Amino acid sequence: MHMEIGRRLYRERLETRDRDADIEQRRAFQKLIYVSNLVFGDASAFLLPWKRLFGITDSQIDIAMRDNAKNLYAKQLKSIGRGLDIGTLIEVRRAQLACKLSDEIAADMFKEHAKKLIQENISTALDILKSRNKATNDPTQAIEEVKSVLAFNSLLTVLSKHPQGDRFACGLGPISLGGEHDHDRRAGDLKILYRAYATEVLSEGLLDNEKLTPLNDLRNIFGLGKREAESIISDVKSQAYRKRLAKCFNSDLAAAPSKASFLQNLCEELHFDPELASKMHEDIYRQKLQQFVADGELSKDETEALMAFQVRLCIPQETVDAAHADICGQLFEKVVKEAIVSVDGYNADRREAVRKAAQSLNLKKEAAMTIFSKAVRKLFLNYIQRAKAAGNRIEQAKELKKLISFNTVVVSELLSDIKGELTAAEPATSSATSEPETTESEGEDGDYEWESLETLKKTRPDKELKEKLEKSSQKEITLKDDLPLSDRAELYRTYLMFCITGETTNVSFGTAISTKKDNSEYMMLKQLGNILGLTRKEAQDVHIKLAEKAFVEQAEVVLADGKLTESKADQLAKIQKQVGLPADHAQKIIKSITTTKLSSAIEASISRGQIGIQQVRGLKEADFKLDSLISEPLRETIYKKCAEEIFSSGTGDFDEDEVYVKMPADLMISAEKAKSIVQGIAKLRLENALVQAIALLRQKKKDGVISSLNDLLACDAAVPASKPLSWPTLGELDDLYCVYMKSIPKPDKLSRLQYLLAISAEKANELQDAATAGTLPVTAQEEEELAF
Repeated sequence: MHMEIGRRLYRERLETRDRDADIEQRRAFQKLIYVSNLVFGDASAFLLPWKRLFGITDSQIDIAMRDNAKNLYAKQLKSIGRGLDIGTLIEVRRAQLACKLSDEIAADMFKEHAKKLIQENISTALDILKSRNKATNDPTQAIEEVKSVLAFNSLLTVLSKHPQGDRFACGLGPISLGGEHDHDRRAGDLKILYRAYATEVLSEGLLDNEKLTPLNDLRNIFGLGKREAESIISDVKSQAYRKRLAKCFNSDLAAAPSKASFLQNLCEELHFDPELASKMHEDIYRQKLQQFVADGELSKDETEALMAFQVRLCIPQETVDAAHADICGQLFEKVVKEAIVSVDGYNADRREAVRKAAQSLNLKKEAAMTIFSKAVRKLFLNYIQRAKAAGNRIEQAKELKKLISFNTVVVSELLSDIKGELTAAEPATSSATSEPETTESEGEDGDYEWESLETLKKTRPDKELKEKLEKSSQKEITLKDDLPLSDRAELYRTYLMFCITGETTNVSFGTAISTKKDNSEYMMLKQLGNILGLTRKEAQDVHIKLAEKAFVEQAEVVLADGKLTESKADQLAKIQKQVGLPADHAQKIIKSITTTKLSSAIEASISRGQIGIQQVRGLKEADFKLDSLISEPLRETIYKKCAEEIFSSGTGDFDEDEVYVKMPADLMISAEKAKSIVQGIAKLRLENALVQAIALLRQKKKDGVISSLNDLLACDAAVPASKPLSWPTLGELDDLYCVYMKSIPKPDKLSRLQYLLAISAEKANELQDAATAGTLPVTAQEEEELAF
């Protein structure tokens, strides 16, 4: 019968051409397979030949069994609601077994069913929170929905651990919405709901384990990350802490003997980070301060209120000072800038505004000075930029003059007003924080030898002019940290040159004249040095370099030929007094110039061969520094020349102490280098000396032969030959020996020449005997030539 029904359904499916009808026939056929397998059980494998008759595979049979079992089980799951019942769970488990549905699929279906129930609660809670209708927008109802979710999840967790849990429906356990395909899209809504529940839990300002556990469970249910949940809870804790703080600020907190202990207890009750609490206290204080100074001043009552906030919230004094410097400083900075850049100048109205701001904002002296210094230095730099952009030195000096006037007329008066008001308000701190005055006689600048500089003396005028010009010039605000020393020194030098040359005025025929100048310009130069932050030593260095440059330029003209005569010395002394250089410093410059000129002359003389070791020793005796006067290559040239003279002198003498010790020491050449130079020359000239002696012998120049042989022996003394010298004509070597022997040389020289010329002892004895008898071949030749 089952197979007949199968044939009919199969045939109808083949005959139909409607797609929907085809799907219905397929489902009917799958139901037939499912029912038949349930009826026949294990015998269906051979009683129901689905494969042979209809070409159905095992996979298709499995799919038919699974899909139909799921449909039946899904209908059974509808009986399960949020109030789980043990009997119902047992019945569902029996239904699952009867439907022959696997435990894995049944567990997945149960979890999906539980998620749908939870999502219904979540959707209802979100609709309430997002509703714009006040009648329906009741957070309490939304919280009840969340509590229903937590209760349902808790029940699932408890039942999953039941001793008879294997009799219950599969899939019991905690639920999590994490990993759902639309979880990222719904994460924002879940965070809103989580925040609402956390706010409700912490509404009383207390957080314990009983309240913390549901929060963790809800985080797992919603599938939120740990950091996300902690961030939300931290924000909620901040709000709850702030509410409790506002509630007890004027009551319990004000009455508490220890404010810090009271605040610490609040943090512990909420599990709130004390550092975040301190940051909140600072924010509260800053908000109150901004609220109080909105009208531009702080009244006495507002100051007392701020003090109460500081004490009750345990805010450190450094934090309070920083808040005042930031918030009140902005208002004060605005007033200061308006006073500085005012078109009408620093008049009485502006002065009153500055005084009022300094007094009413209750700023610390350090904060006020920092603000004022920052604004002033910015304007100082503007003047400096315009000066650098000027076309010539006169225009640069004019811009710097404006800077000096601005400092004297505006900045100094404004600083005096600010310090005056603050000193009245803070008599104790004023003297402690004021910078010490720098006296004219500080140890650092006690270099009195330079006081003779004319330009430097003019920057230290008489007492009356000093009091007149320095009375209102401030020295506290400088550009020391804003510009490098090189730039500051160059600006100072520019104005110094202006003080020296004065301002030029163009007249007819393309000429220019200098206008009259007085010492007040030098006093302004000193004020410029103060503005630039130059120490007395740094300013003095500029004067020194300028004076040195002027003296060097004139001295080089006077000493153009490098000779210092008595008249030139008198002329240089007058120049030295004009520029104010110390005498010893002027002498150093003169010596440097003469040394440079002398060095050039010496180099020319060396190149012409006019300087030898004797002249060098004379320079050393005159206390000239040889290393700076003659370069090392030129000193080596002199040494080579001396060595060549020794090897060509014709004396045959070679003094090792003179050549290897004294001469290198005088010429400041290393002994090793000197020895290598000498040996190199000696090796080269040894063979040349023999050839030269032979040539002179052939020319019958007896004296030349003797000189050449002496040179040969000198070279051999420097570099002793390891073997005799070779020459193709032995008779000529004998003649050389005879000629030298007739000159009656020292025995040691004659013996060494015998070795070098390869003359045996027997031959030498014969020649000596012949010389005694007067029968030498050379003597016979001389007599023949004389007779002829």
